[in-house]
Amino acid sequence: MSSLSADRNLPTEATALDYVRLMKPRVMSLVVFTALVGLLAAPAQMDWVTGASAVLAVALGAGAAGALNMWYDADIDALMARTVSRPVPAGMIAPADAQAFGLIVAGLSVTLMAMAANILAAVLLAFSIFFYVVIYTMWLKRSTPQNIVIGGAAGAFPPMIGWVAATGNLSVDAWILFGVIFLWTPPHFWALSLWTSGEYQRAGVPMLPVTHGAAETRRQILVYTLISVAFGLAPVATGLGGMLYLAVAILGGACFLWFAIQVYRSSAGSSDDPASLKPAKGLFGISILYLFALFMALLIEAVLPFSLPVGV
Repeated sequence: MSSLSADRNLPTEATALDYVRLMKPRVMSLVVFTALVGLLAAPAQMDWVTGASAVLAVALGAGAAGALNMWYDADIDALMARTVSRPVPAGMIAPADAQAFGLIVAGLSVTLMAMAANILAAVLLAFSIFFYVVIYTMWLKRSTPQNIVIGGAAGAFPPMIGWVAATGNLSVDAWILFGVIFLWTPPHFWALSLWTSGEYQRAGVPMLPVTHGAAETRRQILVYTLISVAFGLAPVATGLGGMLYLAVAILGGACFLWFAIQVYRSSAGSSDDPASLKPAKGLFGISILYLFALFMALLIEAVLPFSLPVGV
C-alpha cells in the first residue's frame, strides 16, 4: 500500500457531525416516528416529560445500533459506492471509537428507558439493539439471502417499544404494529437491492438478487407486497385503526401493490439499461411513503378527537 493510500485510511479528527452521521439520522428519524406513534396510539396516558424521555431513549438506541453497525460493517461499506463515504470507511472516525461510542450510547439509551418508562420497555430496547447488531449485522447479513426477511424484525421493534413504554405490557395491537413493519421490510429493501446488487456481490453480501437472481427477487417482492398490504388492514380489525386509517391503508396499499406489479413485469436487475431500474426505484420511494402514511393515520386518529371507528 502506498503512503498516499495509507494516509487516506488514517482517521482524522472527528467532528460532532461525523458522530451524528455515525448514528444513521435518516433511519433514526423513521424509528423515532414509529415509536412515537406506538406510544401515542396505546390506550394509556403519559405526561409529556416521560413520553419525550422514552422517545429520546429509542432515538439513542437506534443511533447506537447504527454506530455499531457501521463499526462492524466498515470492511464491506468501503467496497460499495452507496456506503463508502460513511464516517468509518472514509477515515473520519476510527473503528474502535465507533465501537466505544455505540456501546456507551446503547447503555445510556437502555438506562434512560428504564428510568423514564418501565423495565419491559428497556428490555425490548436492549434486545432490539442486540438483534440489529449481533443477529442481523454480524450473522444474518453475511450468511443468508433471508437476511432482510429475518433481520427486518430489528426495524419493527420501535412502535412496540413505544406501546410498552406507555402501557407496561404487550398486547395484540403492539404485535400488529410490529408485523406491519416486519412484512413491509423485504419488498422495500429488495427494491433497493435490484439496483445495488453489483455492489453487494462485490462486497460478498448474499442479498437475494446475488444468490437467486433478479427475476426471483422481483417475484418475491410481489409476494411480500401482497402479504404486507393485506396485513396492513389488521389494525382495523382490532379497532386500533379507524376510518381514516382504513382509507389510507386501501389507497396506499393499492399504490404500493401497483408499483410492485410494475417491478414484477419489468427487467429491473436483469438488464443493463438504466431505464429498466425505474420501477424498482419508484417502488422503493412509494414504499417509504406508504409506511409513513399508515403510521401518520394512526397518529392523527390517536391525537385528534374527530376520528371515527370503522362502522360508525
